[in-house]
Parts: sequence; structure tokens; C-alpha cells
Amino acid sequence: MSFAAQGIDTGDTAWLLAATALVLLMTPGLALFYGGMVRTKSVLNMLMMSFVSIALVTVVWLAAGYSLAFGDDTFGGLIGNLKHAGMSGLGPDSVHGTVPTLLFATFQLTFAIITAALISGAIADRAKFGAWLVFVPVWALLVYVPVAHWVWGPGGWVLDKLGALDFAGGLPVEITSGASGLALALVLGPRLGFKKDAMRPHNLPMVVLGAGLLWFGWFGFNAGSALGANGLAAAAFLNTLAAGCTGLLGWLFVEQKRDGHPTTLGAASGAVAGLVAITPSCGSVSLLGALVVGLAAGVVCSYAVGWKFRLNYDDSLDVVGVHLVGGVIGTLLIGVFAVKEMTGGSEGLLYGGGLAQLGKQLVAVVAVGAYAFLVTYGIGKLIDKVMGFRADEEHEHTGLDLTVHAETAYDHGVLGHGAPVGASSVPSAQKVKSQA
Repeated sequence: MSFAAQGIDTGDTAWLLAATALVLLMTPGLALFYGGMVRTKSVLNMLMMSFVSIALVTVVWLAAGYSLAFGDDTFGGLIGNLKHAGMSGLGPDSVHGTVPTLLFATFQLTFAIITAALISGAIADRAKFGAWLVFVPVWALLVYVPVAHWVWGPGGWVLDKLGALDFAGGLPVEITSGASGLALALVLGPRLGFKKDAMRPHNLPMVVLGAGLLWFGWFGFNAGSALGANGLAAAAFLNTLAAGCTGLLGWLFVEQKRDGHPTTLGAASGAVAGLVAITPSCGSVSLLGALVVGLAAGVVCSYAVGWKFRLNYDDSLDVVGVHLVGGVIGTLLIGVFAVKEMTGGSEGLLYGGGLAQLGKQLVAVVAVGAYAFLVTYGIGKLIDKVMGFRADEEHEHTGLDLTVHAETAYDHGVLGHGAPVGASSVPSAQKVKSQA
């Protein structure tokens, strides 16, 4: 029997195959985005934290994550079952809607991967790589998987019982990663020299390249969440583009007004902030709503990234200021700008829906944010107690590239940390490894 005869739509399948590849590309894009934002001495470590997340989350997802997230509900809307552990029973003939179930599972896997990788930005420059290898799979199973079930899984309480809306991941991806990043930043403490030393991005062209790849992949992230080549996907695609643009412009406006200079880092960060905020709402709001959502995120997040200096938490690469704050903005504004033409029924405050939907969105934001923060804090504390999560002070000062990976990103070694131009770093790396 042909796949088409079994209910698989070839057009929807082709689009979702492409969207899955686009979303997977976002993690290497994130690696470049984060890698350019750190100092020279730890850029490879930052890249590795993203890339290794691809492998770690994939293994966990195939073993149990997918089944627990998207299996039939077993406990009051909180978690699925293990019927499909190890992808059991999901052959090429299995169908989810109009696409193969294996493709749907892979598409959802790419979301889980980048969510874990996002957290690394909050603890850049100071985390033990071995501790990260332990943290990622545990976190994926205990935090991401349950939240994904709540929001998207069959019988999940956020969607089925509460009625909150989230089209492409404001709750499971953005708010979860942001709240988790804050928790880990508190567990590890601030970097050496925080609020004293200049910690500027070492390679802004790399940051912009990473932001561009993220923006490109985000079309798969958001439009792909329609799970079909249809009008809803087209609307989500356009909303994604629009919000990224107004986010960029909003951030630059704040920089110009506040600092007198619109910066390259601000443009990249503003675009990402707009894309973060439109993620939950791209399938719920009109084009006008998308423009406002992006603008609001660009303006608010540009201020939010400075909160860490006032509140004394070291969120190295602004995961809290962009992803948590942007995710909250986009998720809440569904309750203001949702239109029934997009949602199929639910309307926001400005379109006659009253405060009901806004209240549902608020409950979901608080519940998911609190759960992610508390569980991540517990995981981080446990790992820190058992094996230590914070890198040794000497390693942090020298740079994690040389001390952990025995490599440097550039031929001239680690700028400002010992090796003269042209000197070989191999002896130093061997010495560090022998002492470890």
C-alpha cells in the first residue's frame, strides 16, 4: 500500500522534512551566535556545549523522551506513557495527522535540542564540560519532556484543561530555557570579574552570522509547527519575518535613545528577541499583532538584559533577558491580540475576547516558569554537590578552550592569557591534561 493511500500527504511531508532540517540548523546557528559573544579563550567550549546537546538530547528523546512527551496521557495531564520507548511501534506506516509519525517525532526532537542548548548561554565561560554532559540528558527528561506534554501532548493540562495557547514553543522552549538558565546561573555564581572586567563579544561578525542562521531556521520552527503546507504555515511564516524586523528596530531605537549608538550586537539581539516573542503567538495573531509583539519584545528585552547588573545574577549571554522575558511577552500578548481567524475560536482582549484568554496565558507562564526554575535549580545543585558544576578558578582564568579541550580557536592562542603570537599551545595543553 502506498503512503498516500494511508493518509500521508506528500506536500505536508515535504514541507515538514524541510522545516525539520531548518530547525536543526538553528543549533549550529546558536553555537555561532553564542560563540561570537564570549571571549576568545572560551569560544570553542561554547560551540561544543551546543553541538554536544544535539547528540545527548537525541539519544534521550529516542529512548524515552518522545514517548513521555507525546504518548497518551497517564497522570492527570502531566506526563505521557512509555508505549513508544525506543520508538517502539513507530514504523514508516505510522501516521501523525498527514505526516509520518517518525517525521513528527524528529521535528519535535529538534525543538528539544535547541532548548537545552539555549541554557548554555547563561553559564558561559565557567561551567565544567563534564557536568554539562550530565546535566543535559537529565534536564531534558525532567524538565523539557513534561512541559512539552503539558503544552502539546495528548491530554496535556495546559492545552486541554487550561486552554492556554502556544503555537510553536513560547512555553516549552523560550520560558523553560530562560527560567532554567536563571536557575543555573544562580547555582554557579558569577564569572570571575563580573561587573569589573570588560567581557565584550570577541567576534561580532560571527554573532551576526549566527543570528542570520537562527532567523533562517526560525521559519521552520514557526511555520513548520502548522505541520502542513497550508495557509496557517504561510501566516506564521509572515508573522515570524515581521516580528523579527520590528524587534530589531525596537532594540536599535532604545540603543540610539539611551546610548547614542545603534550597535551590531543590538541589531542581532533585537531580531532574536522579536523572533522569541512571536514563537508562541505566530499562529494566533494577525500581521498587525505580530508587528506589535516583535516591537514590544525588542524594546523591553533591550532593557531587561541590564537587570543582571542590578540584581547581581550573571546571565552571561542574556538568556534570561531575551528568551525568558521575550517568551513571557509573546505568550501573554496572545491574550491581547489573538484573532479567531488564526485560532479557530479564541480571541484576545482587543478583539472582544475579554480577559479570559489573557488569564489562561498568565497561569501557564507562571506554572511553566516556576516548574522549570525549581527543578533545574535542584538538578544543578545535585550535580554541583556530586561532581562540581563550576570550573576550577585557574581553568576559568586561562580559558576553557585550552584547559578542557586542549585547543584554541585562533592560531595566535588565547588573547591576553599568556601565549605570545606564534607560540605553540600544545605543551601547555599537554601539561594541563596531565594535571587534570
